[in-house]
Amino acid sequence: MTDVVSLELLLDEETDAAVRAEWDALAQAGLPNQAQHKGESNRPHITLLVRPGLAQVAAEPLSPLFPLPLTLGAPLLFGAGRTRVIARSVVPTAGLLALHARVHETAGPGGDADHTRPGAWTPHVTIARRVPIERVGEALAVWSETGEQELPARAVGLRRWDAASRTVTDLVGHGTLETC
Repeated sequence: MTDVVSLELLLDEETDAAVRAEWDALAQAGLPNQAQHKGESNRPHITLLVRPGLAQVAAEPLSPLFPLPLTLGAPLLFGAGRTRVIARSVVPTAGLLALHARVHETAGPGGDADHTRPGAWTPHVTIARRVPIERVGEALAVWSETGEQELPARAVGLRRWDAASRTVTDLVGHGTLETC
């Protein structure tokens, strides 16, 4: 899937800043990190749904679920071959799983990416992409020196990212970090 639409949870101001500090620590160490992505839409988030197209999603059934308390946890590695993605796990609470299921229910049926379907989803916040396998240990060492092992957080908004048009639309919240 190249031209996709995704629905993404946005984090509270303190958590956003903490994750960006982790990105910056990797950057200072000369390692791949999400801060290298200079797009306007680049900010720490948790992807809930990805598919090739998506009709308008009603925010009304989702708004009462915010703000949602979360815990960011230990690092995860994704990928195969010569590089990996390093991400922070998000502890899958009943509230988070219910929100994820409600988002998919509200969006209706579609060609969801396998890794975002209920029952197959691993909630996470990406810290770095395309980390060479031989530098993963170094990146994890830098992360462990800067990041808290468990980071209390809140999901305060939901946005829609359209890769084809490169646009972000706020569904819950208003794109600021102080919305809910």
